[in-house]
Amino acid sequence: MIKLTARQEQILELIRDAIETTGFPPTRAEIANELGFRSANAAEEHLQALARKGAIEISPGTSRGIRLLDRPADGSRLSRFSAGQMALPHPDLMQFSLPLIGRVAAGSPILAEEHISATYQVDPALFTARPDYLLKVRGMSMRDAGIMDGDLLAVKKTDTARDGQIVVARLDDEVTVKRFRRNGSVIELLPENPEFNTIRVEPGQHEFALEGLAVGLLRAWA
Repeated sequence: MIKLTARQEQILELIRDAIETTGFPPTRAEIANELGFRSANAAEEHLQALARKGAIEISPGTSRGIRLLDRPADGSRLSRFSAGQMALPHPDLMQFSLPLIGRVAAGSPILAEEHISATYQVDPALFTARPDYLLKVRGMSMRDAGIMDGDLLAVKKTDTARDGQIVVARLDDEVTVKRFRRNGSVIELLPENPEFNTIRVEPGQHEFALEGLAVGLLRAWA
């Protein structure tokens, strides 16, 4: 058993809750804000301590690059969830097929055969829930959530979402990835990049549909 301090247990539970709720680990700033730390550096110190104890792995280069680890009885490490940074394809991840969705034609179903540009063999243990497809991210509107242009977002098909979850939504003829929030009768699609504006969907103003929830992220290294 890994021996953790009470504060480390608290941070580990916060990471688990964030993954279960939104599909992604929290940023250092979010951890600091939630636990009342004066700066994100304090959160980083606790994360490094958790990494040294083998409770998590930290991937450099992204604000949400935290991987939770379970340790089986034989002492080896088992990945519970990866926030990205997996090379594709990988010979150890040959367990089930996911279609990769390319450009989506206006008004047609996202999983229409003509939209499927490739198929990947992946390990279901990488995701918080079993996804139905991969969507290639275009643009940098979700940069601060660790979702970059060219990443492959794993999506579970659903037409419902809770506040704070990252969703794939169809707005008129466009498909977009944003954080979901409902404000009365108005739906807000929030970017994770201050250079982009929040999209407000008023009742009857647009043709709107939720296509799915983000449940993981894969990054194909060049």
